[in-house]
Order: sequence, then structure tokens, then C-alpha cells
Amino acid sequence: MRDVTLWTSDEIASATGGQPSVAFDVSGVTFDSREVGPGDLFLALQGETTDGHRFLDQAFAQGAAGAVVSEPTPHPHVRVADTTAALDALGTAARARMNGKVIGVTGSVGKTGTKEALFAALDRVDPGCAHRSVKSYNNHTGVPLSLARMPRDARFGVFEMGMNHAGELAQLTRLVRPHVAMITTIAPAHMGFFASEEAIADAKGEIFQGLEPGGTAIVPFDSPHRDRLVAAARPFAAKIVTFGLNDGADFRAVERMRTRTGGTFVTARFDARELSFTIAQPGEHWVSNAMAILAAVDAAGGDLEMAGLALAEMGGLAGRGARFMAELPDGEALVIDESYNANPASMRATLAVLANEPGRKIAVLGEMRELGEHSDTFHAGLAEPIAAAGVGYAILVGGAMGALANALEGKVEFVHVPDAATARERLHAVLAPGDAVLVKGSNGVRLSTVVAALAERAMA
Repeated sequence: MRDVTLWTSDEIASATGGQPSVAFDVSGVTFDSREVGPGDLFLALQGETTDGHRFLDQAFAQGAAGAVVSEPTPHPHVRVADTTAALDALGTAARARMNGKVIGVTGSVGKTGTKEALFAALDRVDPGCAHRSVKSYNNHTGVPLSLARMPRDARFGVFEMGMNHAGELAQLTRLVRPHVAMITTIAPAHMGFFASEEAIADAKGEIFQGLEPGGTAIVPFDSPHRDRLVAAARPFAAKIVTFGLNDGADFRAVERMRTRTGGTFVTARFDARELSFTIAQPGEHWVSNAMAILAAVDAAGGDLEMAGLALAEMGGLAGRGARFMAELPDGEALVIDESYNANPASMRATLAVLANEPGRKIAVLGEMRELGEHSDTFHAGLAEPIAAAGVGYAILVGGAMGALANALEGKVEFVHVPDAATARERLHAVLAPGDAVLVKGSNGVRLSTVVAALAERAMA
């Protein structure tokens, strides 16, 4: 049985330079008072709009065992000068005491799904041996929190890292200090913050700067930015490995065939080895993701055959490919939940998945945000993949979808609505048994509420 004590008060104090009030042990860490459970450490972070110290009573009422604070409190605590700096210090200490292999994952598309699949592949051999960042905790607070939650005896750690400005990944990767650093793909996400897609590639390439000595960089072979990413990795990586679908990739899919359940049966080739397995998740993009996963598992010393089994069993994540049947008065409809986020590349990939579904195809598409001056062009550019997917009815949500509405005139039946609530009403009015519904958009559009309404039907 693994040690259930994550941190002692003395270890927290040593890591953060703080002063403990009493001795205590914790089994978890959080800075969100809504997530506090029995035995947790609550970090009272202070932000521009809120102060965690206001929620100390609530945290301890929910079972917190201790807190990190910068103000007086009667609860068991370690007092520090700056709780945000203490979070970074705790994450740094967690990484320093971990003797296993660490994998860092970034990319414009596919970070979270790839991170989850990597975790499943590595944890399968010995359940409990692997740790990963949960949800999309991939920013300046999420990454150190995920590190701080890592058990001291973990054999593998998988951490997602995101960015929307240059320099962010350089800071995060030096906290994570990965032995293996992977870029899933480069696409025009966050274009409002970058001058070009090449600038996005440069920012993603910062992940290699934190590689441990002897580390491995994993780069998408099929990317037009491959050479740029290889150049970014070369000063920091002892080994550079490519993955993809085309000849020349170190880990490549040499054969692939769609299964009856929508997944893909793949034969992968790497070195002089081959591995055949099934990918449960539908879509060509998941074949590419699987090659990256195999490359990372191999670089970290994991079991490739177990990785193949994990990919065969992995279901979709909420907001990122989860599927369910919504109950209707006279039947049911398939729902594909991609509501968490969207950019031009991921929109095209999921529309291609929808194209393979039987029945009438309905696409509920929310505007793609942070595209800056390129927004109209990228939105209008979705007209072709929508038509190619055979979409019978589209519900376009948000003001930025106006450019797509203009491009779709006379090609596909659609309605353009201002918000998720209206989209929910329109979908309710047209949804029929046998339909396949894709729901996808930027998280701020809140299309998850559309999915939630459909899920209620599934549970009814």
C-alpha cells in the first residue's frame, strides 16, 4: 500500500520557508475551497478579485487538515509571506523528491486527451504508480498545484502545460523539469496574442528548455513547423523523436482501418519494431496522438503493449469527445461532447469525426475566441469542412460566427443565434431520433450547458 501522507507540516514549512502552528499531515492539496475534502491542505491564495483567507472556515468545515496562509488564523497552518510563492515552492519540492520519470505535454490541440491517455498507458502496469495533472490545470497556478499533488513514490508524472503568451512555457517547463517533452501539434490557437503561426510554434518550443540532462524531445513529423521545433529542441535534448502518419516519422502509423465502433485499428512501426492495437477514440487526429503517446511511453521506459491496451479502452473525456445517447420521445440521438474548447484545427478534426456518423448530422458550433484580426477568416473557413461533413443543420452561436453564417448561405441549412441558451432552444425544437449532434465551441460560449441539457435526457 502506498503512503497516504502527501506532506507533513514540517515538510511544507521546509519547502516554503514558513512557520507551522502545530504538527499535521495532509493527503491532498487544493487552492479551491469548493474542492476541499477530508485531509486536504488548503492554500489561501490571494488574487485580484478574491482572497482565499475568506474561505478558511469553510475549508476546515469540509475537513481540511491544514492550510498555508499569510495572515493569522486559529486553524492548523503554515504561515508564509506569500501564498502564491509558497505554491510554487511546494511544487518545486515535490518535483525534487520524485525519483521517477516526468513527461511534459503541450500543443495547440490535443494536450488534455493525450495527457490522459499517457497517464492511462503508464498507470496500467501498476495502478497508482503514475500521477498526472487533472482537468486542464496547465497554467501558472495549475502546474505547481499538480506538482504539489504528486506522491513522493510516483514512478511516472504526466503534466500538461499551456500558454497564450511567449515566455509562459519557459517558466512552467523549468518547474516541471521533464525527462520527456512533447508537442502534440501546432495550430492557430490564441492567434490574437501572436503575430503568426510560426510565433506560436516558437512559444510551444519553449517546453524543451526545461528538459533534464539526457532528456527526449518529441516532435510532430507531419507539422509544417517540424524543422522549427527540432531546432528549438536541439540545444536541450539528448534525443529528438518524431511521430506522425507519414513516411520518415520515427513512430508512424503504417496501416490503419476504421472499426465498426468508430475507432481505428492501427499498426505502428518504430525502429525495427511493430505494434498493432485499437484506438477507441474516433478520428484521424487520434491516430497521430497515439503515435506521440507510444513515443513518450517508450522514452519513459514504459510498457508499449500495455499502452496499446489502454488506448483500446480509453473513453472520451467530458467536453473533449465524450459520447452518450440522449433520450427522445420516440427514440434517441447521439451526442458528441466537444464543448470545452475550439480552434480552427480542432473544429476541422471533430467535423471530420461527425462525417462518419450515420443519420442526420447537426453541428452546434460556438465562436472561436482569441483569434484576433484573423477571426473572420478562420470562422468563414469552417464552411468547407461543414459541407464536407454532410452537416444537415448547423446552429452557429456567438457574434463572431457571423462570418461563417455569410459563408454558409445557400450551402447548408443553419441558424445564427447569440448565446448558448438560444442554441439550446433551437436544438430542442429540431432534434429527432437517429440524429448525430456535435457540440463544440470556445469554453466561454458555455456550450457545456447545451450538453448538460441533453445529458439530462439521457438520465431521464
